[in-house]
Amino acid sequence: MSATLLIFCKQPKLHHGKQRLAATMGAETALQIARALLGCALEDAKSWSGNVVLSPSTERDVNWARSMSPEAQVIAQPEGNLGERIRVVDQQLREAGHKNIVIIGSDAPILSSAYYEAAISALERSDIVFSAASDGGVTIMASKRGWPEMQDLPWSTEKLNAALYQCCTGENLSVSYIQPSYDIDHEPDLKKLMIDLKDDPRPARQVLLQLIESIFEKENSYA
Repeated sequence: MSATLLIFCKQPKLHHGKQRLAATMGAETALQIARALLGCALEDAKSWSGNVVLSPSTERDVNWARSMSPEAQVIAQPEGNLGERIRVVDQQLREAGHKNIVIIGSDAPILSSAYYEAAISALERSDIVFSAASDGGVTIMASKRGWPEMQDLPWSTEKLNAALYQCCTGENLSVSYIQPSYDIDHEPDLKKLMIDLKDDPRPARQVLLQLIESIFEKENSYA
């Protein structure tokens, strides 16, 4: 089964995105991490065997997104909260002929081909597939049917995963889960990631790992 990879992303900017990291590590450090995290998502895009779509957060960032991945299609996110933006962009792709769509953000570098292959395989038996994140959210949203209305769900909270499940099953969509995962929102997430990326050979992951190690080494030297 082939699938389209849809990446929702923000252009990394100072004081824009990763604010929970910035609160404890500083804005400059959060920006460095955001850039490295995006690099990991783009690394996955380069190795994707099917269609790839980048969806930047605003129309102003379309040219930036095109420069990040010239091979990818670019569709800017519309107005609205994340649930509505996902639904609208997904619908646009389905109207253009895309059928199986795997949605990720740019803050879960633990994701790998094993996760993607599991999600695509699970779509053969389910309408919707999630990878549940350790913070109560999700890192993968895959589907072979359009999403229901999701604007009223508790996005960016620990209740999102459960709410997504109830929303989808309430619309008679079958839901499956693949192996759980996590994204990077807080400083402790980075410490866990350092361990998990030690043996990951992917170049962008190694760049991220070296960045995280250097940040903590610098912090320890000031302690």
